[in-house]
Amino acid sequence: MKLLCTFFVFCTFWIHAQYDTLVHDGLERSFLVHTPPSYSGDSSVSLVIAMHGGFGSANNIQNQSQLSLKADTANFIVVYPEGVQVGALNIRTWNAGWCCGYASNNNIDDVGFIDQLIDTMLARYNIDSTRIYATGMSNGGFMSYRLACELSHRIAAIAPVAASMSVTSCSPVRSVPIISFHSYQDSNVPYEGGVGSGPSNHYNAPQDSVLDAWAQMNTCQSLRDTIHQGSDFTEIHWMDCSCSSEIIQLVTEDGGHSWPGGNSTVVGDPTSQVVDANFRMWKFFQEHTLECPTTASIEESRAESRLLYPNPVQNELHIPSKNVNKQGKIIDTKGKVIWEGKLPKNLDVSSFDRGKYYLLVERDFIHFVKQ
Repeated sequence: MKLLCTFFVFCTFWIHAQYDTLVHDGLERSFLVHTPPSYSGDSSVSLVIAMHGGFGSANNIQNQSQLSLKADTANFIVVYPEGVQVGALNIRTWNAGWCCGYASNNNIDDVGFIDQLIDTMLARYNIDSTRIYATGMSNGGFMSYRLACELSHRIAAIAPVAASMSVTSCSPVRSVPIISFHSYQDSNVPYEGGVGSGPSNHYNAPQDSVLDAWAQMNTCQSLRDTIHQGSDFTEIHWMDCSCSSEIIQLVTEDGGHSWPGGNSTVVGDPTSQVVDANFRMWKFFQEHTLECPTTASIEESRAESRLLYPNPVQNELHIPSKNVNKQGKIIDTKGKVIWEGKLPKNLDVSSFDRGKYYLLVERDFIHFVKQ
């Protein structure tokens, strides 16, 4: 019965799925888009970018994660991009830094591919550009960390699963909220770090070291607050971070190198039965947008936006005195840098197109509207 249901669910994915390609850096790149049945295009929805692990595919991560089912009930779009496929076995991998395989060894521009994919999705669907999120399993989770480092102006939050970080440098332009899922039983990407049992044979940074580094980049003030520690799982929070971001770590005692609450693969580890990654992930994503504050702090956000005046603005935007002479950027809703430099007391925005923009100062985003 389990197999029949899984097969039926897998088949229903395709009712609202579209497989497509684009060309980036001279390579044809493939991706699968799943839209929920309720999507009409009349109102904007969130986008979740879900990346497969090494040896995986769009179909594989869709079935393994069951994210399309979550999208159907929560009304968001999922796009499943695919890594470059090479070799006699047609193995797909992501260039997440020193991991993994062909993509890493040949410096494939996967960040550029995802950046172009976001543009493609925004052009084709009514997506809220402030609510674009990234997740991934194993090598795909590694890739989500790299996106947080290099596309933080487009990715609102990430949720790596059974992954570590493998970049040599990381300079996000804003604080990135993170919810991480792992298992103490994962021997492929060991919790304590080191070379795992997987075929890629690469070094994995310890989980705590990765999240401590992000807590420092996010300037979190409350570190390693243990919310739950039991025989089932451990939950640790890093809080009071800039831009109202936070970091959550969920580590299960069961499962392994797998998607918590998802489907087991033929050769993979069993899945955790105590944590539902999709439930926790979506709850976390809903609380964070590309604008700094969480949805719980909307009044605080409005108060912050009033620091820029007039707002909406037609010609000159007054910059708060605390930010004058600091380096700043103005970014549009697609993540394009419109202006960059040392902030004056009054900034001429008369040549800007009408619409919504973000002023980035240090790690804070302040939004304003050009009339």
